[in-house]
Amino acid sequence: MSLTSEDAEPSASNAAARSAVANPLTNPSANPLPNRVTFNRFELNRILNLYGRMVSDGEWRDYAIDFLKDRAVFSVFRRASEVPIYRIEKDPRLARKQGIYSVISATGLILRRGHDLDRVLLAIDRKLALV
Repeated sequence: MSLTSEDAEPSASNAAARSAVANPLTNPSANPLPNRVTFNRFELNRILNLYGRMVSDGEWRDYAIDFLKDRAVFSVFRRASEVPIYRIEKDPRLARKQGIYSVISATGLILRRGHDLDRVLLAIDRKLALV
């Protein structure tokens, strides 16, 4: 009876094959992470500065950040149990059309859309809009 390498140590050969496939550091093409749209540091800093001012004014209480395949969403809540009162979205598919950024109300109405985040946030940033 002759033993092949598969018959001799099936668990050792399978474990080596699984670790090569499961470890993305040794095999980067094995499990590529899907590309996600994210906010960069400047965008998050600008959004969180606005969020901090609105929290100190008592208007906003909670937020959520979602990084999806097609867009990044920063949702603002008056209370944690409610639907978001505003959504700040970054959608790269619209970069050459209406603009990559948009502010959307709780009803789904797009309040403002554009290429510059600061100008888009003026739709909900009342202090800067009055100046």
